[in-house]
Amino acid sequence: MKNELIVRQLGLTSYEAVYQAMHTFTASRTIQHADEVWLTEHLPIFTQGKVGKPEHLLTTQNSIPVFQSDRGGQITYHGPGQLIFYTLINLKRRQLTIRDMVNCLENSVITTLAQLNIQANARKDAPGVYVNNQKICSLGLHIQRGCTLHGLALNVDMDLSPFNLINPCGYSDLTMTQVSQLAPTFCYAELSQQLVIAFAKQLRYNAINYTQL
Repeated sequence: MKNELIVRQLGLTSYEAVYQAMHTFTASRTIQHADEVWLTEHLPIFTQGKVGKPEHLLTTQNSIPVFQSDRGGQITYHGPGQLIFYTLINLKRRQLTIRDMVNCLENSVITTLAQLNIQANARKDAPGVYVNNQKICSLGLHIQRGCTLHGLALNVDMDLSPFNLINPCGYSDLTMTQVSQLAPTFCYAELSQQLVIAFAKQLRYNAINYTQL
């Protein structure tokens, strides 16, 4: 099997449909299946992590649905203009721990943002990527059959107001930010491509193969 990363561009999707597709793929994949990254944006939804506390949803008086996910972490929001980067990676084959994977995702985002002159950093106490103590990227993973599901959500050019209805990632004092506020002349397609390249370099894939689902 080639040491390649398959990248699928899904467009705008419902969270539930992609959630199910990820689990179906992981349940049926074999050692012969290449690792994959799925790029998408979701219709508006709150997702609650497997250890999420209901009190971090501050109100139910809104039209945004809530989905109970099996990813790590607390509640977050997904919506159009947010780059979702799902990682379907065989950790056993690549001899990686989940901590290695978290570091890889964070470093990939930090490297990508640096190309836009955005200085970002990770934090030991709270997974994700931050700019001036504001969160620009959330992440959460789930391990099944030695493979990862889920990944990261990078705020690019979206409506951030739904984050006011929750304690993002379980923090009441956390402010969210996004690329469009920090680098107004960015190109979404180029940003997405650079993130894929940075991720592939971190995990040392020899080739990137773009395709559709």
